[in-house]
Formats: sequence, structure tokens, C-alpha cells
Amino acid sequence: MRQTLLLALALLATSSHAFLAPLPTATATRARSAGVMHMSGVERNPNFDKLVGGYLFPEIGRRRTAFLEANPTAKIISLGIGDTTQPIPPHILSGLVQGAARLGTPEGYSGYGDEKGAGMLREKIAAKLYGNRITADEVFVSDGAKCDIGRLQMMFGQNVVTAVQDPSYPVYVDTAVIMGQTGGIDEESRQFDGIVYMPCTPSNDFFPDLTKLSKRPDVIYFCSPNNPTGVSATRAQLESLVAYARAQGSIIVFDAAYAPFIRDPALPKSIFEIEGALECAIEVNSFSKYAGFTGVRLGWTVVPKQLKFKDGSSVHSDFNRIMGTAFNGASNVVQPGGLAILDDEGMAEIQTLINYYLANAAKLRQTVEAMGYKAYGGDNGPYVYVDLGGKSSWDMFSEILEKAQIVTTPGAGFGPGGEGFLRLSAFASKENVEEACERLQKVMAKSQ
Repeated sequence: MRQTLLLALALLATSSHAFLAPLPTATATRARSAGVMHMSGVERNPNFDKLVGGYLFPEIGRRRTAFLEANPTAKIISLGIGDTTQPIPPHILSGLVQGAARLGTPEGYSGYGDEKGAGMLREKIAAKLYGNRITADEVFVSDGAKCDIGRLQMMFGQNVVTAVQDPSYPVYVDTAVIMGQTGGIDEESRQFDGIVYMPCTPSNDFFPDLTKLSKRPDVIYFCSPNNPTGVSATRAQLESLVAYARAQGSIIVFDAAYAPFIRDPALPKSIFEIEGALECAIEVNSFSKYAGFTGVRLGWTVVPKQLKFKDGSSVHSDFNRIMGTAFNGASNVVQPGGLAILDDEGMAEIQTLINYYLANAAKLRQTVEAMGYKAYGGDNGPYVYVDLGGKSSWDMFSEILEKAQIVTTPGAGFGPGGEGFLRLSAFASKENVEEACERLQKVMAKSQ
């Protein structure tokens, strides 16, 4: 009894010392008021110092917020970020509802799942979207393509040379910089030392001349339909990309997030439609644009088992280790929604959604072309890429925001090759697109 009492007193003294700490001294108080801060002894990742400004879309959001604070009655229309706006269709929604409801029953409850994703979903992806060119075991279900790009960079590490289309989705470059694959940025060219930039312009039909790359790349990031240009690569172009990768021993990371927007049957929707790609390519994809899952978060990456590193080791095995280490699997509420997407009813609902957004894209392109601008994309992709005729993309962004209260995306945010262009997103309501077109005609119309 006496030992128990002594132990209790000791614990009370310890806890009292922890929770009833002495008041700060006058010296400490003065130090804080003078702006002196306590800092840890942990070195910051120096690669963050290389990044220029903030990530593109938060920066656009910051400017939008600042404009609204100064103009609180403004009615903003967003043609900027590629965020879907239409509700999730009924059949697809029913899959999400059922997935959530099952968790409320003893027989339906589940905890952690396979980090690669539910077997039924992987099998359905392989069959419905790839015609079984790949196997279910090569599919890694995830929380989205953007997240998987980061995980792929983690797998590749810092000692690789990355190549990107110029312009391109900023995630490819920013993750390469953060991983330590690059040097600093050249102030004149606005390019990072160590990254191979592949110019994609109207003059080369937005496909790079692979014979003129500055050095051999280890990893080639390629997006089709492209973000930001909205242009899809032809079969012949992708055949040349695969042939180049095989000859150089490079790995293609093919971003097919906008594949369902392809309407031309001659255009490939997957890199694995190209012979030889199973030995040199990885494909990332997402249900975000398929079915309005931008906030739901469900995607996948295909890593063929034939794909090997230089030493003959399996890329598939290493990515499997990354997923097992850094990811606990996609939500068990969301994955039944993915299964519903791939039902015949779900696929029909997707086509209705895509037709809706492509009609918006056609309207936007027709509008800017009628004003005398050259425009690209919008036929097999949800983005319209407008040539500003030498004007600064950020200046035009600001002018349109201030005069028309429309948010767009400056091409410069996608790399130096995007300067002088503006990206318009079709992911808005039909009504907002129609009103935006009327406003743009008043602000962007070229003087005769």
C-alpha cells in the first residue's frame, strides 16, 4: 500500500511539472516580442529554394481571391483550373452510396484493403479500358494521377535525367526539382538545369523533334491529350516516341488523364496501343475527368512487368514497394464508384458528361477564332489553347480578370514554351461558358 502511494505521488509530481510549467521569464517574453524565434536544428531541403514562386494553380487562386477582396460584388467565371462542375451521374453515384452503406453493416464492413486496389476494379480496368493488353496485376489503383506522379518520382530518385514537353503540366517539373534531379533555373531561358525541355509548338504540330534533344533522357513525361494545349498525339507520333525510348533505353511516363475526350478513332487513347510500349512505358490515369471525381479522388497507374531497370531489376516490383510503403490503398468507399463507372450504364453516363464539356470547348474555340486569334485543341481534349500574338500571358490573364471577371490560365505557368498563350478550360457550366464568351468578345476582340 505504501509503495502504491509513493508511486502515485511521484506520478502526480511528474505530471504537475509537465502541465504546470513555470511562466515565461521576462527575458523570454522580451525575446519573443522582439521577433526572436526558436528554430529546429533540421536542415531544409535546399531544392525548395530552386522553385520559382508558388505552384501555378494556387497562385491563380491567390490572385482571384485578391481581386474578389477588392471587388466583392464581382461575378467571377472560372475557365482556369481543370476542375469539373457537373454532378456525378446517378448510376456512378449509386456505386459510391453503396460503398459507404456497406461499411455500416457487420457483413459489409472492411478495414485496410490491398494497397494495389480491389481486385475486381483492377480486373475491370484492364478489361474495359485496355482490352486486356495488360493484366490486372499490372494495375495500381490510387488516389489520382497527380499523386502517382509524385510516387513515381520517389521511385526514380534523384539520379535520373527527366524530359518534359514544353509547355507541360507543372507537376512533372516541380517534383523533379524537389527530388533533386535538377540544378538551378536559368533566369534568361526560365529552364531548370538538368531537365530536358522538348519544345511543342504549332510549328511542329505540338510534337517534339526527338533527334534534337539536348541530352539522352532517362524518364520522358508525355501527356496526350495534352495539358495545356488540348492537342492529341497521332499514332505515328507515338510510334516514334516508343521507338526513341526503346533505342535510348528511356522510360516513358504517359499521362492519359484526358483520354476519354478523344473522339477521333484514329488517335490512340493509351500508349499501350503502340507495339513495344509494354517494355518502355508506364501509364498514369484518373477518373477525375472521366466522371467528375476531381474531389472524390480515384486513379490508377499501369506498370508492365516486362519493364526493367538498367540492371535488369523489375520496375513493377519497385513501384509495388513504393505503394506498400507510402500508400494504404484507395478508399473502400470510392472504389465501388470506380466499378460503377466501368459498368455499361456508367460508361454511357461518362459519354454524356464528356459530350457536354466538349460542346463547351467547341464554343470557346469558335469564339476566340471569330475574334481573330489562332486556337488549338478543344476537339479531342477539354482545353483550348489560344495564341496571343506575342502578348504576355500573365498580362492577358490580369486584363481578362479585371475587365471581364473571368479566370483563365496563363501559358507561362506551364513552362517557358507556354509564354504568349492562354489556356481556356471547358470544365464550366454551359451557361457560364456562354456568358464568358460574350464577355471575352468585349475584352479580347482585336481592333480592326
